[in-house]
Amino acid sequence: MAVKKQSFEDSMERLEAIVAQLEKGECGLDQSLKLFEEGARLAGTCEELLDQAEQKVSLLLADDKEIPFTEGTGDGL
Repeated sequence: MAVKKQSFEDSMERLEAIVAQLEKGECGLDQSLKLFEEGARLAGTCEELLDQAEQKVSLLLADDKEIPFTEGTGDGL
């Protein structure tokens, strides 16, 4: 069975939940360490996904055409 790669949004949502749980301070040391490890992995995953997105944007703009930024275009970028 193949492992499904989490989306950036899913990873960030879980990371935010981990941070909130750790901030409450209600976990024991062992649980806190496990959550921290998971959070560190998720942060790495998010960084990789952002790097990939940046590379794609760089490739799209490789022809040196300047694309003006327009706020609120609704294109999700």
